[in-house]
Amino acid sequence: MKNNSILKYGYLMKSLLLNEEEPIYGKYGMLRKQFLKEHRSAKYQYLLLTGKLTEHLNQIDQEARKQVEILMEQMVKKQGATEELKAQDQMKWVRLMINIKSSAEEIVVKNTIYM
Repeated sequence: MKNNSILKYGYLMKSLLLNEEEPIYGKYGMLRKQFLKEHRSAKYQYLLLTGKLTEHLNQIDQEARKQVEILMEQMVKKQGATEELKAQDQMKWVRLMINIKSSAEEIVVKNTIYM
């Protein structure tokens, strides 16, 4: 928090401004925010009042995106979703990729967002 004095109506008054980052978080940051509001309200209030909420949500969103990407790469190799399969049977490849992404997101949401 920044403490700035402002002159208003001839009086010097304190102005409390939160020094927060720009919100750049997406899906995972929004899920984390909702989770904190509903299930960890003390932590949510602390982060909000100290001006660290946006920074926390940006960080969680970035970490979750990286984890999903890493898990998807591992699952693609393990389950054989190759370019060859894509060329031979595109619909099978699409279904496999959708399942892989859903599985990776489920793991990340459970282990990162809802912790």
